[in-house]
Amino acid sequence: MTTLPPVVAAGAVCWRVLDGEVKILVVHRASYGDISFPKGKVEPRETLPEAAVRELREETGLSVVLGAPLGVAEYVMPTGTDKVVHYWTAEINDHELELARFTPNDEIAALEWLTVPKARKRLSYSHDVGILESFASRFKAGNARTFAFIAVRHGKAMPAGNWDGPDSTRPLMHRGSDQAIGIAKGIDAFGPQKIISSTAVRCVATVEPLSRLAALPIKTTAAISQDAFEDGTGDVTRIVAKRLKRQASVVLCSHGPVIPQILDELAERTKTELTDSLRQCGELNTGEFAVFHVSTRNPGSGFVGVEVHAAAIA
Repeated sequence: MTTLPPVVAAGAVCWRVLDGEVKILVVHRASYGDISFPKGKVEPRETLPEAAVRELREETGLSVVLGAPLGVAEYVMPTGTDKVVHYWTAEINDHELELARFTPNDEIAALEWLTVPKARKRLSYSHDVGILESFASRFKAGNARTFAFIAVRHGKAMPAGNWDGPDSTRPLMHRGSDQAIGIAKGIDAFGPQKIISSTAVRCVATVEPLSRLAALPIKTTAAISQDAFEDGTGDVTRIVAKRLKRQASVVLCSHGPVIPQILDELAERTKTELTDSLRQCGELNTGEFAVFHVSTRNPGSGFVGVEVHAAAIA
């Protein structure tokens, strides 16, 4: 008997504070006659965060910025196929609500904002209630609102042995360029407000597709370059401290040996315990990115969430 692979989907728990009370967005699905969170299947060559943002836009009309990952719901669909749904938080402001355009359709009949107690009663499935409880706990702890440190390791570059010029001038290979394009939407899902790159050509080229997509300039600095790492002139401490103080989501594109330094500094300043599994999140392959979510209200309470993604290319 052939076992079908699980259906992988992505979605978000959208929330807003209204009259001092947190409200949660649920969708009434016409085709299933149930109440759930907005979500949908991940398409080929799509990262999970990218899929979550796309599905939210298609189902609700909202253009969301993802917060920290909230958990994974796993269950068996009526067809007998396993389904795995990855969820994030997404705070919705008044401006986003004004811009949203929702029209009832064959899939989604209506949207509804509910308090947590009402959502707990109205949601159709226990796995959704579990995700709701995770959000409620995070909100109660004051950690629902976050900003992101997004560490990107440059895409696959020309091997050093095949390059006659300085190491910092090595270009991306075709695979590296594909990786750069493949991760741009996934990174943009977290709403970065600043892009900082090593001065190396391969790093700048990796975030150029993101720069175009997000309409953000690339600020280059030798402080997170491999040359500076090797000669001891790097300044990761200053870069991390400044961005933590700003509390605005930032992208740092750097090199294999430097990214663990960024993680070490970030963990120390947020009082996050550096476990072996967390250290592995700093050991990125080329073309991968890690997202470290920090609480806006309690930045010294440890990471709210950590995730690693790669471009979905062959």
